[in-house]
This record gives sequence, C-alpha cells and structure tokens, in this order.
Amino acid sequence: MGKGDVGGKAAGLALLKEKVLSKIDDRTFSHIRVDIPRMVVITSTYFDAFLEDNKLRDIATSDFSDERIAHHFQQADLPPTLLGDLWSLISRASEPLAIRSSSLLEDAMFEPFAGIYGTKMIPNNRMETNVRFRQLTEAIKFVYASTFFAEAKSYIEATSHRIEEEKMCIIIQEVIGNRFGEYFFPVISGVGRSYNFYPSGRAKPEHGVVDLALGLGKSIVDGGFCWNYSPAFPRMKPPYGSTGEMLRFTQNAFWAISMGHVPLYDPIHETEYMVRLHLDEADRLGVLRHIVSTYDPQSDRINIGYDGSGPKLVTFSPMLDLEVIPLNDCIRRILTLCEEALEHQVEIEFAVTFDRDLSQPARFGLLQARPMVVSDAIVTIESAEMTAPGVRVASENVMGNGVWNDLMDVVFVKPDVFDAKYTREIALELEVINRGLIKQGTRYVLIGFGRWGSSDHWLGIPVNWGQISGAKVLVEATLPNMIVDLSQGSHFFHNLSSFQVGYFALRYEGPYRIDWDWLMQQEIVSDHRFTRHIRLTHPLVVKLDGRQSRGLIYHGEAE
Repeated sequence: MGKGDVGGKAAGLALLKEKVLSKIDDRTFSHIRVDIPRMVVITSTYFDAFLEDNKLRDIATSDFSDERIAHHFQQADLPPTLLGDLWSLISRASEPLAIRSSSLLEDAMFEPFAGIYGTKMIPNNRMETNVRFRQLTEAIKFVYASTFFAEAKSYIEATSHRIEEEKMCIIIQEVIGNRFGEYFFPVISGVGRSYNFYPSGRAKPEHGVVDLALGLGKSIVDGGFCWNYSPAFPRMKPPYGSTGEMLRFTQNAFWAISMGHVPLYDPIHETEYMVRLHLDEADRLGVLRHIVSTYDPQSDRINIGYDGSGPKLVTFSPMLDLEVIPLNDCIRRILTLCEEALEHQVEIEFAVTFDRDLSQPARFGLLQARPMVVSDAIVTIESAEMTAPGVRVASENVMGNGVWNDLMDVVFVKPDVFDAKYTREIALELEVINRGLIKQGTRYVLIGFGRWGSSDHWLGIPVNWGQISGAKVLVEATLPNMIVDLSQGSHFFHNLSSFQVGYFALRYEGPYRIDWDWLMQQEIVSDHRFTRHIRLTHPLVVKLDGRQSRGLIYHGEAE
C-alpha cells in the first residue's frame, strides 16, 4: 500500500521468498510445508503523511512518556487513501493478524533494532467490519507510535543515526496458528541461530542453537522459559542438574490471542488482545500430545510423550527424539538456506502448527531472518589465564570476541541486598546511572543477577535496551535463589551481539567467581539502595575468546 520504502523486515522477507522458498517445495520435507505467511506492507510514504498531516513530529521527538505519545497517535487520523485500502483488506480478511514494524533501519547488520519497535496481534474475529477496522487502525497507530518510545530513542542514541532519520513501514500479516477454544496460537514458536555463542556438551559454536516454546513467540523473545538445544544434537538435553530442576525451569506458561471475551479497551498497549495462560490450560485444550514428556514420580524418570497423569514438561521430545515430524531437519535446512541468502550467520524466527492427529502436513511459517555479528578476530585464552592474579571475573559461558582495555567504570547490583521481588526497582536505578554515563560518553561494565532483559521479573532484571544502552560488557550471575537458564534466543541478546557488547554468564555452582571483595573496595561514584557505580584508577582489560566461549576481566598493575 503506497509508494516508497517497505522497510528492512519486509525487504528481508521478500529476499527469503526469492532465495529460500524457491529452493523448497512440498517434497523437500516429509509432512512439513514451509511458507512465509501472507502479508501486506504499508510503505514509508504513509508514515510521513501521518506525521505531517497530524503535526505529530514535535510530540514524537519530545521527552513525553510512551503512554502520552501513544495517546496522541491514537487521536490522530490515518491518511484517507490508506483508510480505503485498509477497509478493503479487513472486509475480506477474517483470520487473526499481526501488525508488525518494518522500519528503514530494521534488520541491518550492526543495528538490527530487534524487538525495539511494537508488534500488535489482533483477533479480527468480530462480525462487525467496523469493529475489526477500528482494531486494525489502532494497531497501526500503536506501531507508528513505538518508533518514538523511550527505548527506541535510547537505542538510536547508541547508533550513528538520529531519530529524525527513522521511518516506519508496517507489515500486516496472518498469524500462524490454530484456534483452540477461546484462544488462537501456534503449537510451536521458535528462534534458530546458525552460530551458538555458548555451546554445551558436544555442541560447537558453528552447530547453532534453537529455542522452542509452546504458543506465540513472545515467550522466547521476552526471555521466558523455553526449550534450548543444538540442532546438531537434537536428542541431547540441556544441562539441568536434576529432574527437579528440569521440572522447575521448563516452560510453564504460554501466550495466545484471546478470541473469546472482549478485553478492556487498551489500544496503547501491545498485549491488549493477548493472554498469558498456564500450561494446564494447554493440557485442557488438548495441544500437548506431540510436544511434551511426562514425569513419573515413582521411578523419578522423565518419559518421552504424553504418558499417564504425571506432570508434563514441554521438551518437544516427540519431535526431536521420535521425529513424529522432521522438525529439526527442517530447521537445519532453513538455517543453511538463509545463511546462503544473507551471506552471513543468521537468526531466524518461525512458527509451526499442525492438527492433533498429524493427518495433514505441518505448516512451518518463516517469520524473519536477520544477520548475526560474529567476529573472526583470533583471541585465545589459555586455561591458566582464567585464574591468574588480577582476574576479577572469568567465565566459560561468554558471548563476543575481542579485547578491550579502555573501561574504567563498573556498575553492579549489590549481592547482599539483591532479591528478585525488587528487580523492577533495580531496573529503574540502573536507568538513572546509565543516563548519566551516556551523557558523559562513558562505556562501562554492568554486573547483575538472573536473566538480563527478562520480561518475568522473577527470572532476572527486566531492563529494556534503553535502560542499559551504555554498557560495553554485561555480566549475568546466578545465586542459590536465582538459578535460571541462559536465553540467547531473545531480541535482547540479538542486540547485544549486533552492538558487539561482551556478555559473561557465571553460574553459582560453577568454577569461577566474581571478585566481590575487590569491587567493594573501589572508589564509589554513586551508591543506591540496590546498585553501586564505581570508577577505577586505571582501565580494566576485557578479553573474550569466542571460539572457546571463554572470557575474563582483568585488573592488575597499570601498564
């Protein structure tokens, strides 16, 4: 719809259609059909017209809150010619729709803007065309407004661009999934990477990694519980310490579009038509049969498949171990074809749905592919270096590659007062510190507990990218009461790799420790209830060996 640009995400999907789908047909995979969900793109011309006609640029670039900006955008009018096209579309479309961002800067190599802008799902199932039309137009205005939310502005500050340069295009796309009772969702959502920054077991970085989850992909991209495995070894289980730990840290809730009751009117929030449901609801709806394992308390064993009345674990073992459909073969082939198309390591997003008895081919919907940044600099860390005098942080689970020796500031969450119930307050403290350091042009090392960027504040500190955008190195540690799995399938982690931000993960039970005694003795710049900012007399040396997933932060005598 319209003239002008279609944005990075839409252009990427067009490339995939040309260079990936053209190499796949119904005979490529037994019992799986691969496609890109049908879509319509609203070009950048209409974005410019919307801002100009409604005089929104001053409001958009102001320091107003996200809610206030969103309200102004909802009160504005879309261009009349666009409204006519949208009415024609919604009059003929009856399936749930995803209104997705496709900005000009999105999915670029070093500035992917992954997860920075809004996406809104609408049920599109009301009988009245005018109601469905209103839902669609409100969703478009929400995505337009998200171009100017605080997180997007902070993100752009970390790039070489200005907010005035960005233009938003819109993708209107069918949602892959089926209706189950009052809900609509795919049975499987996934994120696959052709390069794994922290492999385990026999897996190597070039084997890649896949995250799978029941329901909409929000569970993965927001850093929630999901199933993580190497596509080279699909039967190899994640390194859980015990059966109890596996029960605790596999997926227990999922996201769906609500197709039943009418929700409270809330056009300025992304989840207006979405609902988070417990795994018991999926069991009641009969969708677990082909994606779970069952725990047998009597034998303390986990059995593949839906077996008996024991607790269910979303392990996708029927797919990965028994290959009831060749899902992993499909993922590996798609990753390879996308690498060839983009001429780089890639991250893909996809959704899969199938009927309950597998009588028809499953549908694999390819939703996105974007390049990853994988440094080829040769950095080697020997085992002896990990415990050398002056090493303040060391880990064998790192992301990144290279050496930096210009960081003199460290911001950390104080371990003696940390509690998961305060993680929202911790995020706000970090935002204040980050804002001050950004103004000074100072990059820093950030140390915290749990999963950075998680939407579930019980799993970690729920910061968005803008709240920690000045960090050059992130350290994620666990505590006895905060032990969670890494989440490299999230948009948050994709942005870390694209901006070449170093990442360290330290497990509480692991062989390495953070030198807290040394950190506590350093000069304090600012001290808050939960966090502290310190400044050193000479720089840290950060060394990341991406090939071995080793990293260390060293501070010894001045060189």
